[in-house]
Amino acid sequence: MKSLNLFKKIGVFVMSVAFIGCAHASDSSNNASQMLTDANIAAIVVGANKIDISAGNIALNQSTNQKVREFAQRMVTDHQSVLDSAVKLVTRLGVTPKNNDLVYTLSKQSIEHEAKLKKLKGRDFDKLYIDHEVAYHEAVIGVINTQLIPGANNQELKDMLVSVLPAFDAHLAHCKNIQASI
Repeated sequence: MKSLNLFKKIGVFVMSVAFIGCAHASDSSNNASQMLTDANIAAIVVGANKIDISAGNIALNQSTNQKVREFAQRMVTDHQSVLDSAVKLVTRLGVTPKNNDLVYTLSKQSIEHEAKLKKLKGRDFDKLYIDHEVAYHEAVIGVINTQLIPGANNQELKDMLVSVLPAFDAHLAHCKNIQASI
C-alpha cells in the first residue's frame, strides 16, 4: 500500500505495484493456491525486463535530454542482459515460464503507460519516464527481496535473482539522480 501511495504522489502508474498488492493479498487469504512457482517467477522476470526494455526504447526515440537518453540506453542494455541470462537459465533448467494474473496485469499496465509516454515530448516526457523508472525500480527491488527470492525453489534461480539486485540498486540511484535534475 505504501508503494501505491508513493506511486499516486508522483502521478505515475507503476506496473509492479499491482504485484505487491496481489502478493500481500494472497498471503492473507489463500496462500496455498496463490504461491508463486519457479515457472511464475520466471515469467515475472521475463515480463518485467521486457517492460523496461520497451520503455527504454521509447525514451531513446522521444527524449532529447542526454541524461535521459543515456539512462534509457543503460536500461535497454542491462535489462536485455538480465533477460538473456534468465532465458538461458530457465531453458537449461527446463522451466517454462508460466504467466499468471500478475503477468497479464503488468502487460496491460505497461501498454497503458507506454501510450501515455508516446503522447508526450520534451520535459513532460522526461519527467514521466524518469518518475516511472524511480517508482518501478523501487517496487521491483522490493518484490525481488520480499517475494521472488523467498519464493524461488531452485537455488540457481534464487542466485540469479540475488545477483541482479546490485544492478537494480544502481539503476535506482542513477534515475533518482536524473529525477533531481529534471
